[in-house]
This record gives sequence, structure tokens and C-alpha cells, in this order.
Amino acid sequence: MGAKRTVCAGIMAALLAATTTVAVTTPAAAGGQQPGGKRAGALRVATFNASLNRDTAGGLVTDLSGRDNTQAGNVAEVIQRVRPDVLLINEFDHDPQGRALALFQDNYLSVPRNGTRAIRYPYRYAAPSNTGVPSGHDLNNDGTVGGPDDAYGFGLFPGQYGMAVYSAYPIDLAGVRTFQTFRWRDMPGALLPDDPATPAPADWYSRQELADVRLSSKSHWDLPVRLPGRTVHLLASHPTPPVFDGPEDRNGRRNHDEIRFWADYVSPGRAGYIYDDNGRRGGLRPGAAFVIAGDLNSDPYDGDSVPGAAQQLLDHPRVNDRVVPASAGGTAAARRQGGANLDHRGDPRFDTADFADTTPGNLRVDYVLPSRGLPVRSTGIFWPVPGDPLFRLVGDYDPALPGGFPTSDHRLVWLDLRR
Repeated sequence: MGAKRTVCAGIMAALLAATTTVAVTTPAAAGGQQPGGKRAGALRVATFNASLNRDTAGGLVTDLSGRDNTQAGNVAEVIQRVRPDVLLINEFDHDPQGRALALFQDNYLSVPRNGTRAIRYPYRYAAPSNTGVPSGHDLNNDGTVGGPDDAYGFGLFPGQYGMAVYSAYPIDLAGVRTFQTFRWRDMPGALLPDDPATPAPADWYSRQELADVRLSSKSHWDLPVRLPGRTVHLLASHPTPPVFDGPEDRNGRRNHDEIRFWADYVSPGRAGYIYDDNGRRGGLRPGAAFVIAGDLNSDPYDGDSVPGAAQQLLDHPRVNDRVVPASAGGTAAARRQGGANLDHRGDPRFDTADFADTTPGNLRVDYVLPSRGLPVRSTGIFWPVPGDPLFRLVGDYDPALPGGFPTSDHRLVWLDLRR
């Protein structure tokens, strides 16, 4: 469902690059904007599936190399208006040199737009994604090997639909953990897909394929963000949409288990099986503060995900979902668009994405979920109603627009925490 409708202080800069990670960490220039700027004592964390994906490798770098890309400009304006301190962007194509990461800052976020103030993030992070990485197997069982459906995560090229993090506060790079290569079969009780044409259970993938198939369709990241006096772990991911498959439900089951990964990771008694890309085992340290963020592609009540998938986090004893981000725009859109929205059980003011009105309708799929003990001050979803001057940044579906929307089919979701 995240797919489109068709499918340190001082003045210095350091680029830290390796085969698996690109991270940029530079302190703010003297006299520059202070982190957060307008909310004393608060930390604003946001997630935004910004649809900054392109159909060809290098396409995003090309679009961000100038300052005239309308969609990227709209994305930047939304971010400038909400002004998160820590921001996860889903669907941000990854390139090994981190060029897109820097260009979006320099040519868009750093440029005032329509009366906004520029916003600068001195700390940035990006790492490889499983999307578009060839597996060498026939994972969709269509008799051929190759193409986006046979990659470790659906994608036309390595890094398509990747992730990026922009932060006003330092990211503890030595403490970062990534889980790109964690194998699905290594999750106890994994919901491995079954070939309905055979009597054997959980046999959609062969033994050889299961030795390689990865759980994460993009990656799972644990990024420790250093605040004054404490560290908060940003747990970032973007599980696969639970659609675009067959009766084996391989995407629905994978979505469920990608969400389950974080539920187990923050549960000391259940995380022993987990290993990261450096071979370190176990989950999050007991008592550590965290925010789980991302487009999880799962609504708790509606849509096509495995029942209970989102509730693995929403009902988790270490997760606080008592204050739910909401918008008037979501309610207005459901009423205006009708269709599948009329039959939904979920409250449309909690919707975060504008999907096809035939099916599945608008859903809550984007989350910022803090750990219990982190005091929540406020939350919100950037979804203006028609008649608001800022409605132009979200709009309704228009087939004449690239991607169908002025910005994205998802809305930026934010959470203010008292530091």
C-alpha cells in the first residue's frame, strides 16, 4: 500500500561511507538555527512516506540536482511547516554516495518556500535497502528468475523505495544497528507463506530460497539519537504492502512479521534470536527509550493486512498508543471520496494515507509510537481540509500528476515529546 496507485560541535563536515552505510554528520554553523527552533523542551519526531522514489537508478539525484522539481519542493515545504527535529522519510531512493541525501538538504530543505523558513538538519543517515537487490531465486514462482518481484524487496533497482533520516540532534553512529540481512526463517514461528497447491505446509519458498530470503523488504534500523541528558532510539522501517501477491499471501505474512520484529526487539524475553548486520545478537536494552516510526503498511481495523498485525505494536506493553495522531483532513477526505471509506471500521480522523476509493480506501498506516515513559505533549497529521490554503500540498488523487498527488499519497505524521 506504500506503492503508488498502480503498483560533533565545531564547524566541520564529515562524510562517513562504507559498503553498507552512508552517514553524514555535521554540526550546525555558528549562529545557525537552533534544533527545534520553536518548542522549548520538546522533541518533535515525524515520519513521512514522501514518495521521493523514481523509476530509474539516479533519477532522484537528477531531480534533486536543481531546485525546480515541484514534487520535491512540496515535500520540503511540508517538512518546513511542521519542522520536525527528527524525521524519517520513507520511499527515498538510496544511492551509495549519499548524493540524494545531501541534495535534498541543500537544494530543497535549505531553501525557503512560499513564506516558510529554511530548515537545516546537521545530522543525516541513510543505508542500503533490500529493494531491487537480486536474490538469484524465483521468489514469485512464475518460472523465471529476475526482475523486481524476485529481488529481496520489490524494486526496479537497488535502493528504490529506500529510507533516510534527518536529525537536528547527533546520531550515535557507533551505536547504530541495521538488520538488512536478517533471514525470515530465523524468526521463531515465522508466518512463512504456503503454496496452496501442495499438501506440505509453509512451502512457497524452497529450502535453498529460505537460506537466503530476508525478512525486511527494505531494512530495519535502530538509530540512537543523542539528546541533552538522554538517548532515544529511533526504530525505523517500512514493511512491504500486504498486497500484490496471491493466495499464498507472501506479502501479507511478511508485513506481519516485519512489524513483529520491532515487537520482539523491544521485548527482552523475546529478542534473543535477533542478530544485526554485524552479527551482534539480541534486542533493545531493557529500559531504553524508543520511538517506532515508519510506514508500516498496516491499519488496525481496515485494509488487507493480516488481522492483528498492527496490534502487535499498538497493544504492546512497552508502546504508548494512547494519544493517536489525528487530522480534520482525514475525516473530510473519507466523506468527500466515499467508496470503500464508507464501510471502514476505523475512525477516518486517524487515517494517514489517501488510497484508492474502490479498495482499500484511506487507511492509518504511518506511525510514530513512543515507548511508555516518554511524555507525549501533542501529536498531529499534516492533512489540511479543502479551503485551507495549504490543501494544495496534499490535494486529491489526480491522474494527471506524477504519482497522482502534488506531494504524496501519504501524510506526514508527527509526535511531540517532552525531553
